[in-house]
Amino acid sequence: MLPVIQWQTPPNTLCLERQVHVWRISLDLPASSIVRHWINLADDERARAERFCFRRDRERFIANRGLLREILSYYLDCDPAQLHFRYNPFGKPTLDQNVNKSAIHFSVSHSNTLGLIALADTPEIGVDIERIDPIHANMTIAEQFFSPREVAVLRMLPRTLRIKAFYNCWTRKEAFVKAMGLGLSMSLQDFDVSIIPGEPVTLLRVHGDDRAAQRWELRELFPEPGYAAALAIAGHGRQVKCRGWSETSARLRKEVKLSNTIE
Repeated sequence: MLPVIQWQTPPNTLCLERQVHVWRISLDLPASSIVRHWINLADDERARAERFCFRRDRERFIANRGLLREILSYYLDCDPAQLHFRYNPFGKPTLDQNVNKSAIHFSVSHSNTLGLIALADTPEIGVDIERIDPIHANMTIAEQFFSPREVAVLRMLPRTLRIKAFYNCWTRKEAFVKAMGLGLSMSLQDFDVSIIPGEPVTLLRVHGDDRAAQRWELRELFPEPGYAAALAIAGHGRQVKCRGWSETSARLRKEVKLSNTIE
C-alpha cells in the first residue's frame, strides 16, 4: 500500500525534478480554518463557492481551493492569496506564469471528505479520487461510460472483484482525461485502461494514437480505506511521494520560514 505520511517537519525546499508529490487533504475543517481559506480566495472562487446550495458542499469547496493555495504557496514561498489561476478552454487550471517561476503544475480531485493534490514539473498530470459506493458500481453506468473492452473485462470478473475493478477503471480514466487537459470533450470510451485488481496499472490503448500507451504512466494510489484513486502522468520513471497535509503543516511552514529569516 502506498503510504500517506503525516507532515511533521517540512524541509526548506521541495524539488519536483523527476518526482511527483501527491498530497492528501481533509475537506472537513473547523470554522476558523474555513474563514482563513475564504480570505485567501480570489473573487471568482468566492463566487463559485456561493453558488453551492448546501453549506457542507460550500465549505468543502472553500477547503479544497484554500488548501490548494496553501500547498502551492509552500512550494513557491509566497502568500496563498497572491496566487492567480488561469483556465484552458476545457477548464483545467494552471498557475499564472508571473507567479509560477518554478514551473509547477498540478491536478486536484476530491470526493466526499478527502481530496488529492498532485504536483509535478510537467503540465501533463492528472489525479482522481473517488469514494467507493457499491450502488454506483453497476453495469448500466459502465456501459454508458467505459469502453467496450473494459465492459467485457468487467463482465467476466466475479462479483467479489467487480466493485474494485469498476473504481479502478473510473479513477484511471478520469486521471488520464485530466492529464490530457481536454475535460468533457474527450470521450471515456475512446481509450482503454487496465482494471483487474492486482494486475499492472497501464494505459492500454488510445483511439487514433498508437504510441500513447508507451508515452503515459498510470499509478494506483491508496489514500484511505473506502476510497480509490489514480495518477496519470506523461513519461516514465518519476518517483511518486505521498504525504498528508494537516492543520499543523501551515503553522510549521510559517515557523520554518520565520526561523530562516531570523538566522
